Amino acid sequence: MEMVPSEGNQFVSTEIQNAAEEPRVLCIIQDTTCAKRVNERLTLNLPASTTLSALYKDVAQKAGYVSGTLGLVWGNASAMEPLDHNSEMPLSDSGFEPDGKRNFLQLTDKDGEQPQIASDESGTADSSGLDDSSQERFIGPLPRDATAGCSGDCSSPSYSYSSILSKSETGYVGLVNQAMTCYLNSLLQTLFMTPEFRNALYNWEFEELEEDPVTSIPFQLQRLFVLLQTSKKRAIETTDVTRSFGWDSSEAWQQHDIQELCRVMFDALEQKWKQTEQADLINQLYQGKLKDYVRCLECGYESVRIDTYLDIPLVIRPFGGSQAYGSVEEALQAFVQPETLDGPNQYFCERCKKKCDARKGLRFLHFPYLLTLQLKRFDFDYTTMHRIKLNDRMTFPEELDMSPFIDMEDEKSPQTESCTDSGAENEGSCHSDQMSNDFSTDDCVDEGICLDSTGSTERVLKPKSSSQSMPTFELFSVMVHSGSAAGGHYYACIKSFSDGQWYSYNDQHVSKITQDDIRKTHGGSSGNRGYYSSAFASSTNAYMLIYRLKDPSRNAKYLTVEDFPEHIKSLVKKEKESEEQEKRQREIERNTCKIKLFCMHPVKLMMESKLEVHKDKTLREATEMAYKMMELDGVAALDCCRLVKYDEFHEYLERSYEGEEDTLMGVLLGGVKSSYMFDLLLETRRPEQVFQPYKPGEVMVKVHVVDLKSETIASPISVRAYLNQSITEFKQLIAQAAGLSAEAMRVVLERCYNDLRLLYVPNKTLKAEGFFRSNKVFVESSESTDHQVAFTDSVLWKLLDRHGNTIRLLVLLPEQSPGTLANRTLCQKVGDNPEVPLDGSNGNRKSVESILEESTEKLKSLSLQRQQQQQGSSNSDSQKSSDTSDFEHIESPTQEADSNSSLYIAADNKELENRSRATAGSSGGASSDPCEERSDSEVNNDRSTSSVDSDILSSSHSSDTLCNADSGPLQLANGLDSHSITSSRRSKAHEGKKETWDTAEEDSGTDSEYDDNGKSKAGAQYMYFRVEPCSQDDPSLDAQKCLVVHVDKRITLAAFKQNLEPYVGVTTTQFKVFRVYANNQEFESVRLNETLSSFSDDNKITIRLGRALKKGEYRVKVYQLLVNEAEPCKFLVDTVFAKGMTVRQSKEELLPQLKEHCKLDLSIDSVRLRKKTWKNPGTVFLDYHVYEEDISISSNWEVFMEVLNEPEKMKSMSQLAVLTRRWSPATMKLGPFQEVILESSSVEELKEKLSEMCAIPLENLDFAKGRGTFPCDISVLEIHQDLDWNPKVSTLNVWPLYICDDGAVVFYRDSTEEPMELSEDERNELMKKESSRLLKTGHRVSYSPRKEKALKIYLDGGPAKDSGQD
Repeated sequence: MEMVPSEGNQFVSTEIQNAAEEPRVLCIIQDTTCAKRVNERLTLNLPASTTLSALYKDVAQKAGYVSGTLGLVWGNASAMEPLDHNSEMPLSDSGFEPDGKRNFLQLTDKDGEQPQIASDESGTADSSGLDDSSQERFIGPLPRDATAGCSGDCSSPSYSYSSILSKSETGYVGLVNQAMTCYLNSLLQTLFMTPEFRNALYNWEFEELEEDPVTSIPFQLQRLFVLLQTSKKRAIETTDVTRSFGWDSSEAWQQHDIQELCRVMFDALEQKWKQTEQADLINQLYQGKLKDYVRCLECGYESVRIDTYLDIPLVIRPFGGSQAYGSVEEALQAFVQPETLDGPNQYFCERCKKKCDARKGLRFLHFPYLLTLQLKRFDFDYTTMHRIKLNDRMTFPEELDMSPFIDMEDEKSPQTESCTDSGAENEGSCHSDQMSNDFSTDDCVDEGICLDSTGSTERVLKPKSSSQSMPTFELFSVMVHSGSAAGGHYYACIKSFSDGQWYSYNDQHVSKITQDDIRKTHGGSSGNRGYYSSAFASSTNAYMLIYRLKDPSRNAKYLTVEDFPEHIKSLVKKEKESEEQEKRQREIERNTCKIKLFCMHPVKLMMESKLEVHKDKTLREATEMAYKMMELDGVAALDCCRLVKYDEFHEYLERSYEGEEDTLMGVLLGGVKSSYMFDLLLETRRPEQVFQPYKPGEVMVKVHVVDLKSETIASPISVRAYLNQSITEFKQLIAQAAGLSAEAMRVVLERCYNDLRLLYVPNKTLKAEGFFRSNKVFVESSESTDHQVAFTDSVLWKLLDRHGNTIRLLVLLPEQSPGTLANRTLCQKVGDNPEVPLDGSNGNRKSVESILEESTEKLKSLSLQRQQQQQGSSNSDSQKSSDTSDFEHIESPTQEADSNSSLYIAADNKELENRSRATAGSSGGASSDPCEERSDSEVNNDRSTSSVDSDILSSSHSSDTLCNADSGPLQLANGLDSHSITSSRRSKAHEGKKETWDTAEEDSGTDSEYDDNGKSKAGAQYMYFRVEPCSQDDPSLDAQKCLVVHVDKRITLAAFKQNLEPYVGVTTTQFKVFRVYANNQEFESVRLNETLSSFSDDNKITIRLGRALKKGEYRVKVYQLLVNEAEPCKFLVDTVFAKGMTVRQSKEELLPQLKEHCKLDLSIDSVRLRKKTWKNPGTVFLDYHVYEEDISISSNWEVFMEVLNEPEKMKSMSQLAVLTRRWSPATMKLGPFQEVILESSSVEELKEKLSEMCAIPLENLDFAKGRGTFPCDISVLEIHQDLDWNPKVSTLNVWPLYICDDGAVVFYRDSTEEPMELSEDERNELMKKESSRLLKTGHRVSYSPRKEKALKIYLDGGPAKDSGQD
């Protein structure tokens, strides 16, 4: 052994010395196999050379398990493939990260079986005591006493986990919770632990020829019970059972009532078991009988109806009472407690032939073998109008004596008329809601003894014969609910009849529990049982109790495996074979490498798939599998294909595997992992080619060759280089690959998006220049003088800059409207050429190609000519065109003067770049070349209108709504307005220009750099714009109405619209641009100064006809204020207000729209406009007020329009408009709203005006300010006390009133008026009405319950689907 000196001059072995220097791997393991240990952490710090098999041994030793009985999976991965416990691969090659980085693992079951606990001299590792090893293995928050161990058992307030045992010790199997199926698991475990039900289910034999096993509920229950009894798994799935119910995966996310499930499941089983021996099984086990009787107190005559029941519903708290029943016996006593029918509720006696006092009640005639008690903990609170859960304490005995509650049929009075409810008896089910449980608290209990004519209410108890057997029941199942009425969790506490031990079945966890745990499910808390005790009690309590009759002659035992019927034995054998097959399949899955596979297919281009290959397969075999997956047979030969290591994100070929064809895939890929940090690429070549070797350490470079003459950038060629190569060597490599000259070569590296760097230092290495795994360079090698200028001023830089900022957009042109617009043609004057109609019918439409060809020839000469024409042109006709508001008669650009009618498209077949264009003011000349095909109707409608003409506007084109192309406007899901989606910092259009935030002016496109028509006054810096016809290949697009636009995304929206003018056929002021989002939702782009930087390739844009906003215009939503309606806020129309417009002018523009769209014919003096703040009416706008001067206005503004019943009284801003409402305590009613106009903020003036209006003496008038949003609704039961009546202030604008603006709500009353006296019933009825009213208006409601779905079991395999939904 080689020795080396250590620090203390001592010699140690080289192995120890290397281990000390070796990197360490920190592993943090969570034990998920046991609820007690789930919060504990096991920490190991191992050398990186430790093998996986050694890791398993260390974990087993530390955790106290037998080695080889556990599994380890990555804790932060979605896949759950365990690590290979037999692998000798070191941790450093198995995906573990060294140097202090935490590697999270989970300790899991192996093959579905829980790890075996290792025993030692000190006891089991799961003992409650803590030895040294347990202190070492506990990693987590330290207890307060600073000990490393757990000071006690992990427990919750509702359930103790002090005795959790492994599956092998309890002998029972759990059920997996699909999502919210805990209620189903609890019921299934209870039925499984009922010997009589389980044995009867085993005796039923499934006939496969008669029914599909998938939809057979009894067969799937039988399978589940067999697995629960014989499986070695820790927990069983219930998906097959729920599938037989006809449920889909969505049902797993619906929680239902366990009692409802019991009834529905029993009904389904009865239907499935018809004509079999088990047809009456449910009734034999669970059905009892009771009689519903009415007895006359004068003659003793009794009318009886016999009912059947499957469970007994016991109320926790009587209706209207504040005291809960304390025990099951007390609730049963109340259940049979009779009520007296007297007064108006007297009973008509058939014998007496008159109405008499009578006694009505229920008596039990027969108790079932299995007695089910439902504790009705879910109730409805009529005060809050919400469902609630009653958590009051209710005790229940382990043995229940039911003899006090049974009616002996042999004692039935002969003076009885008996009738049987045959329907209920035949069906064998009586739902709990069919029984009345609203009984009075009468002290006497009628035991079935005929009363004398005196109507004595004394109870006469019948002495019991000693020969009579007492019906005693023993408790064996408690189904517990933890949570509230809105939702919670179910689990079951069940006693085994084999050993008398109680177990907790909490989904997949099965554990022993004690009687103390059962007592904790009684609910409630210590102390009295007052009305509010339920609110402070534990929310975990018993919900259903199942008792079994103690009768040795009937009490059955569980069938053992040896006693199974033959068909069950066959089923057991089949399930074991299926389990073994599943185990083998899991073993294969654990040894299968799953990795992404890519292939550059010669025909289908880039293809992607997932390669699943066994770790023991060779690279040659894996290549054959990939060859078949990618369907290369007949396209390329197998020997022309190879697998290489590939990084799809960087598009980087990491390495090839020359000479490793016989190496195992598990070795090449670094073992079986849930995910890999790399991919595989199936590379192909032509037969005459040779594969290039890819060595580790090489970098991949995509080289684009640039041609300055043609201004084109070629497709990339791939070159592999080394980071330590110099720029000179790199140029030689590119010259060889691309056939260029290295001497004149310029190489530009794009380090990140549009970050261009010229590589000009010959001796600098690629690494120093910032090269990485995958790189992109542009090269140019020509004899031009462009390389002599600075790079940022060169043609190369401009070409690359434009290339990096160009995006491809799909523009959908508008449909032609009927009438004159359909015949409209766009006349375009191009130099001396005749007018070219771009939009018309038949042969009058010029193609995009034609426009491009003609504009290419005249580009240079016309560009200068256009600028000269525009500088001297007139704006008279332009103003006429831009102001035309009716979109049915939108004027085309041809109707303007020569300066504005000449539209130019700077384009050629390769590149199209619009130079700077000025569109400033024009002269007053008329159009010299009018369009010949202009229709008469257009001439007649060629008129100037108001600058605010909103006839063309509609709600579907509103800038703050998302518009669905098919179903109209849809409000934004996130509640944001238009600016929330499109706002961004405006880009600098010119160097040195001050950067500003978007404002209301900018929102409407009214920056000073644009004229009244929205056209740019200054030259635009980024004007690259090229148009292509849409491809015919895309069926979703109409090629006749779609353009493909290549545009510099730094272009402004205003310039973009200018370039679209020739294709739309109207000026920029007469069409709007909508960006199309997912699901065909559209959003209008209105900020003319905003660039297209938020757009990306292949985004869709829809063009819609209609007048766009001009300078100083704002979109406004108008709502009608209806103060005395249930819904006081009603949307009317979208309109446009302009800066400088008076309120009266805006009303003049608004009224015609209201008449047309809302059928409201109003005069201008009968309406007022006022501020709208959410739902609250605010400041009243006076007719002479001017927008932006007196009234602040912004984009997507909202106003109220109010119809006046009398002339406007508001004349000055110093006045105050208050909405008042009278409260009448004597009638418990609120009067209608009435408006009061105050000249000042004086409280005295308010009271005087109210006294004058309602005739209440001033000294008796009380007032209070309303709370909340308009209309300040409040319950009439609360208004008298809850409001702050008569605040001690002299002015309205101080605390606690703060009435400073119009629209405040004030309640008033007569202080001498006494409130109405209400009985308890009247108060409850009024409370219900008020709660319902306030719930509808949305006031004082903070609870929104989850919508519940009805529980159904489908006997035909599933619900019928509506074909219209597909």
